[in-house]
Amino acid sequence: MAQFVGFAEPLSKTGFRDVVGRLGVGVPELLAVLAVESKTCGFLPDRRPLILFERHIFHKRTGGRFSADHPDISNPVAGGYAGMAKEYPRLQQAIALDRSAALMSASWGAGQIMGFNHAMAGFADVETMVAAMQESEDGQLEAMGNFLKAANLVKFLISRDWASFARGYNGPAFAKNKYDVRLAGAFEQYSSGALPDVEVRRAQLYLTYLGFAPGAIDGIHGKLSRSAVLQFREANGLGSSDRVEKAVLDAMQAKVRAL
Repeated sequence: MAQFVGFAEPLSKTGFRDVVGRLGVGVPELLAVLAVESKTCGFLPDRRPLILFERHIFHKRTGGRFSADHPDISNPVAGGYAGMAKEYPRLQQAIALDRSAALMSASWGAGQIMGFNHAMAGFADVETMVAAMQESEDGQLEAMGNFLKAANLVKFLISRDWASFARGYNGPAFAKNKYDVRLAGAFEQYSSGALPDVEVRRAQLYLTYLGFAPGAIDGIHGKLSRSAVLQFREANGLGSSDRVEKAVLDAMQAKVRAL
């Protein structure tokens, strides 16, 4: 199995419901955070966790000893982001220099929890956290919930105090990227429109892994999503329908696990 690729299971109804219940927050509030952090999806199409490598954190955690020779991945100034799958070569370069510091210097999964926050996210060490991030979005969301509680941020999410939440979750420079404004906008969108269907969303992520094209992983069964489900069903002898049913999800999961 390729490095950093686990089962990459999509978010389940039970996993989402458990975290919402444990935190006591509304569904739109939690979805708003996921939308801003990861566009609601914690995995790349190749089944590796979504990451963002922070070169200034790596510089800090390694005492700057690699910054002269490797300024792209070790630098006192944040930046150099490549985005999505292109973040992994940056991470791999850092791992070759100092694996532990490298893993701690990346944010992971749907909630984009920094590796150095592994204890607040409920893990004994960063390796255990990274392993959990590879397995499922349920695990990613549970880690995010643990972090929110440990950082005392749940109250701000419940009260929709977006600025205070943004300061605690994204850092003191949150306003530079309008983090609080984007949170408020995402909340308004979810609170006034249709909420994602978790089962449809599961199908969309499985289909993405399998090379179909369901569009955004948003739990909305639109034209692209329906077309991809239909193609999968017809290709696997599951009828000419675009409906997402248990048998179809089970077949998708089996195909993904066989990759």
